[in-house]
Amino acid sequence: MSKLFKMVILGAPGSGKGTISSRILRDFGLKHLSSGDVLRSQVLKKTDLGQAAEKYMKSGKLVPDEMMVKLITSELAGIKTSSWLLDGFPRTRAQAEALNQHEKLDLVLSLEVPDEVIIERIKGRWTHLPSGRIYHTEFNPPQVSGKDDVTGEPLVQREDDKLESVKKRLELYAANTGPLKAFYLELGILQSFHGTESNEIWPRVHKYLQTYLPALAGPF
Repeated sequence: MSKLFKMVILGAPGSGKGTISSRILRDFGLKHLSSGDVLRSQVLKKTDLGQAAEKYMKSGKLVPDEMMVKLITSELAGIKTSSWLLDGFPRTRAQAEALNQHEKLDLVLSLEVPDEVIIERIKGRWTHLPSGRIYHTEFNPPQVSGKDDVTGEPLVQREDDKLESVKKRLELYAANTGPLKAFYLELGILQSFHGTESNEIWPRVHKYLQTYLPALAGPF
């Protein structure tokens, strides 16, 4: 490949973004950058930016756009010799415009999964908090209802997985990403993939990326 490839993936909570991202990394060998991982890394390293961001996080506030842009671009500067996939950032048009001043993206993938599918997918999740094991009432039920398979301890439904929380998160995502996707559409780099399951969407994503990254593409 003659040039480095820079890509962002967008998707609502529960859209399968993590699954699709992992398959892109597996088959195309891009470096993966998650905004959440970047934040945690900077906080652990106690960098100036990390300590400043931690103050907002501890008070339950969003890290300001300007600070997030600095965090992300600082991290991207460390991988200038690799093609990369950015996940979890930008979240707003303002962030996208600021990022565009530092990095020119080649492609933005947007996973479009109907809200009702996401709601059904998430509201059935139950978690064993000590281990992080996740069950689903329909797709992966525990052997004994409400109990962890390994320890027998009770499962809980996280606040984020409750119906009202899921609906609010989807509404917030739609409000923020409407203008964000419009920006990338204006730049001519937005490509949307519609479907209800990752296994349905992935073959089309893979085929599309092969046109951009033929030298890196692994077997499907």
